Amino acid sequence: MLKLTKFASSSLCNRSIKTLSAAYFKSDISLDKLYPNSKQNIFTPSPPSLDKDKFNGFIPVDQLQITYDRSSGAGGQNVNKVATKVDLRFHVDKANWISEAVKERLKEDHKMKINKEGFLIIKSELTRYQQMNLADALEKLRTLIRAAEKPKRPEMSAETLEKIRKRQEMAANQRLLIKRQKSGTKEGRKAPTLD
Repeated sequence: MLKLTKFASSSLCNRSIKTLSAAYFKSDISLDKLYPNSKQNIFTPSPPSLDKDKFNGFIPVDQLQITYDRSSGAGGQNVNKVATKVDLRFHVDKANWISEAVKERLKEDHKMKINKEGFLIIKSELTRYQQMNLADALEKLRTLIRAAEKPKRPEMSAETLEKIRKRQEMAANQRLLIKRQKSGTKEGRKAPTLD
């Protein structure tokens, strides 16, 4: 039992040394070593402030459920081995980063993409690469939200619809008249028959 304890403590010690050395390791091709006199401050910017009235394109990934699965279609062995299809879901009612009007419009326009639990489901298997499919799914979501932000076109009155129908009918009649005239011209060019 004493040997087991020594072995366990030595492996724990080795792990902590590896963790420490990995934390302080700098590669020979790190930016600090390649450009020692550079005054660039490389940092990850903080997310923009959430504006409830207008969607700014920022989607908080922590509020999404992202799963990966094997894609269908062509791709050879790659399809059977790698999970590249992206299934992106978010709960429409709990999304605090879009306005209530946009939520209602999404529910109305895309009710076939929303399941019983209230999750909007977006899938992407456009490419053979997982990250590119994730980017495609996020872009699809941005497009849906931006389309839902645009105001709906007002419905046309009965008078306007009747005017449009009459114009279309006149255009069709004009087209048929021109067609008959061309047909008559071509008929006149034919040589007479002896019947």
